[in-house]
Amino acid sequence: MLEHGGRLRAAARRHGIALADWLDLSTGINPQAYPVPPLPAAVWQRLPETDDGLESAAADFYGNPLLLPVAGSQAAIQALPACFPPGRVVTLAPTYAEHPHAWRGHAVSALPAARIDAAVADADTLLLVQPNNPDGQRFPRRQLLAWHAALAARGGRLIVDEAFIDGDPADSLVPLAGQPGLVVLRSVGKFFGLAGARVGFVFAEAGLLAALADRLGPWAVSGPARGATAAALADRAWQAAARERLAADSHRLGAVLDRHGLRGGSGTALFQWRPRADAADLHRRLAERGILTRLFDTPSGLRFGLPGDAADWSRLDAALAAVAK
Repeated sequence: MLEHGGRLRAAARRHGIALADWLDLSTGINPQAYPVPPLPAAVWQRLPETDDGLESAAADFYGNPLLLPVAGSQAAIQALPACFPPGRVVTLAPTYAEHPHAWRGHAVSALPAARIDAAVADADTLLLVQPNNPDGQRFPRRQLLAWHAALAARGGRLIVDEAFIDGDPADSLVPLAGQPGLVVLRSVGKFFGLAGARVGFVFAEAGLLAALADRLGPWAVSGPARGATAAALADRAWQAAARERLAADSHRLGAVLDRHGLRGGSGTALFQWRPRADAADLHRRLAERGILTRLFDTPSGLRFGLPGDAADWSRLDAALAAVAK
């Protein structure tokens, strides 16, 4: 299994610190999650149905009715490679490790951003996370569309995972998905803070959605998760307030890290990335103080999620003052 953020119980055992005493900044999930309203008892008692309002709420929110709800975008990440014949896949390095891992039956090239353009000429699939996880890189919309056009012209495809784009969605390609060779993934786990619901969406042409639905089977998303997600997608007032707050908090987090000498990185509305040669040591010293970050080895760096309240901000500031150089 690949390593992920959020392995808080393992960290608690490793460092001998009680679970309740941790500040978990390892996941990039909104710490002030959407407040799910009470759900009708029927969603627990009946099999999920596709006329319960989820699809229409998602089409409204994302701007495209060509969608398939899935059990988190992870389900699509794992199922998509089998929908295409073996071929040449290009992805960014570094990126979310589950993507290249899922395509290991294909010929995968993980490349730095500067080499992507040349590699597209020989690729069947270009697979990108936008903005990228863990370093927050973003590609201009016009560049993505140029790559898509080049790939689609010879039967290839661009797959874009937009799990972290909801804080600043202007460059989303979802409204264009449905064109041949363009697949876009979205998730409610990060921006809405509903990672435990395991709900995501695939936007693509109808034939691919049908193939995916057949592969994933019926009732891919539970009734309670469908109800909670439909409510979150329809709540525009909460969304607007969350975008404003997350932008401010991400800026604040960047300033805190910079002040303590952790400079030179980038981020998104939901996390900040800092490359550090001593990342492993800094990760360990923060963990010894009950603060969990996400450690990356290649390249060496730490990803910091957002603190949730005033006490969390103060705790992070004090810990960085004690351990950062």
